[in-house]
Amino acid sequence: MPLLQVLNQVIANNALVIAASLSALGATVTFAGYKFSHRGEVRKPWQNQNKKSFMCDNDPQIKYMIDHSLREPEILASLRKDTVTTFKDEAFMLCPPEECQFFTILLKLLNAKKVIEIGTFTGYNAVSMALILPEDGKVVACDIEQKFADFGRMYWKSAGVNHKIDFRLQPAMKTLDDLLEAGEAGTYDFVFIDADKVVMTEYYEKSLQLIRRGGIIALDNVMWYGTVYDPSVHEPFTDGTRAVNVKVKNDDRVDISMLLIADGVTLVMKK
Repeated sequence: MPLLQVLNQVIANNALVIAASLSALGATVTFAGYKFSHRGEVRKPWQNQNKKSFMCDNDPQIKYMIDHSLREPEILASLRKDTVTTFKDEAFMLCPPEECQFFTILLKLLNAKKVIEIGTFTGYNAVSMALILPEDGKVVACDIEQKFADFGRMYWKSAGVNHKIDFRLQPAMKTLDDLLEAGEAGTYDFVFIDADKVVMTEYYEKSLQLIRRGGIIALDNVMWYGTVYDPSVHEPFTDGTRAVNVKVKNDDRVDISMLLIADGVTLVMKK
């Protein structure tokens, strides 16, 4: 079971005990980015601070941005809405449409043909990228959950890009190693890393080997819902995100820019 699911289960199993302990104090306590109230409420990090458009409808700035810039194909809108409805507890993993649209511009600027996505979920971003790749382009899509891919595949087919998405059902590190062993180092144009934050630095190093000079790696969730700059929070996902942020900042092999899009994304261009 992925670490995040284990953490969620531990929190859920102990929420009532925690709430009962707090009730006498009438307090709200934050632990590892989770907020526990004396009313028995438990709010996860992505519920406390979220800048993904589909999860913060009441933010006027984000609403204005969406209303005045988003050009979302109908098939992607359907995939997004159906994903949120079907997988309510996991919907926070969905890459928001405004971020995916931004990536399509990057891919066009790169004249991209070969892309890797680490963390595919139901494939919204994979489809978004595949739609603008040439007919012989490919997205190597990495994930460890079959049910999400099974759900998304009918949308991949409806979008006419199923043949461009090379889905690998295994740990992403294994897929990256397979690509390197196949002699594909330095041949990829773009890598999107949106998976296990604990091993982000390892994903980053493998990806840096796989992209060409001038290629771009996009590291997602670099704010980890506001926990990275909260000194009271120390848990594996937050600490893993902090570690990769520090590593990239000090890596003279690349040029970088951290952007406050959605939950934060760092663009890394290989020199």
